[in-house]
Amino acid sequence: MTVLDPLTLRGVIETDAVIIGAGPVGLFQVFELGLLEIKAHVIDSLPYPGGQCVELYPDKPIYDIPAVPVCTGRELIDRLLQQIAPFGATFHYGQEVSLVQKQDDGRFLVETSLGTRFLTKTIFIAAGVGAFQPRTLKVEGLRRFEGIQLSYRVMNPADFAGKNLVIVGGGDSALDWALRFCAGNQDGNPNKAQSVVLIHRRDGFNAAPANEAKIRALCDAQAMQFLAGQVTGCEAVDDRLTAIKVTGSDGLIRLVPLDMLLVFLGLSPKLGPIAGWGLDIERKQLMVDTEKFSTNIPGIFAVGDINIYPGKKKLILSGFHECALAAFGAMPIIYPDKRVMLQYTTTSPNLHKLLGVESPVFD
Repeated sequence: MTVLDPLTLRGVIETDAVIIGAGPVGLFQVFELGLLEIKAHVIDSLPYPGGQCVELYPDKPIYDIPAVPVCTGRELIDRLLQQIAPFGATFHYGQEVSLVQKQDDGRFLVETSLGTRFLTKTIFIAAGVGAFQPRTLKVEGLRRFEGIQLSYRVMNPADFAGKNLVIVGGGDSALDWALRFCAGNQDGNPNKAQSVVLIHRRDGFNAAPANEAKIRALCDAQAMQFLAGQVTGCEAVDDRLTAIKVTGSDGLIRLVPLDMLLVFLGLSPKLGPIAGWGLDIERKQLMVDTEKFSTNIPGIFAVGDINIYPGKKKLILSGFHECALAAFGAMPIIYPDKRVMLQYTTTSPNLHKLLGVESPVFD
């Protein structure tokens, strides 16, 4: 353990709780801590909240959220953000936690890849299956166009409007965006591409059958094009990517001209620096107790898909349950002299005040 001198403390954010991960479980952890009057800072490697819900299935229906018969991944995140708004969490996007160091006073120094530093009493790891990194298209000479003409996620759909767009991939994300950019003007979305070519290594997809049927119908109507093959090369003129080479199963190499290239080869979850923090790990998951979901290091909790314990089920609703117990488990560390009473949002005037709602009057 170490201790920071006052000079080193300059620029360090002092807080009671840091949450690693802004997926649905990380967001609900904000809520459960907020009910106990604990404000949190949230760190996520993605440039926006949502985790797997937004990265893997933003438009796919979810049916097992209590009292919500059906919602998409994006809708779930939007509702959670609305729910936690009263608690004023601070979000730090696009950065990974690179250092966790225990201090002599029991707190943790947390540092991110962008140099943001925190001194916190507790840490809640809600990193899902780890930090998501897109699987890259390994073609010689292509990397230099990344962030200019080559993208692995859609940050701003308007960037692709009116462009000759090539999409590589055969999963839900690739087909979803192909449909959106191909038929954009038909559903009121102005971000329609000039042309869309979808490329996948085989003539078959790992996506929703309904979307596959729509793709094939658009190809039959010559509204877009599909090519089965592997991207094996690229061409550039004056530092601009102008085309990619696609090698088909027939051995022929086809040159596909483009303005923009979107690649969806899946996401590779990596435990990353978490593996070096001295936590007990089993099969790339963090071992926890089931009383308060603490790891083997007091003050560090793990909730959601990142943890493992007997009977663990990787469900969002299980993660929500874990958040509640982790928040109560953290109270003796954050407020050691405070008596913690279980309050109900239905009847507690104090919780109504925190939530910014009026207390109901019961006859």
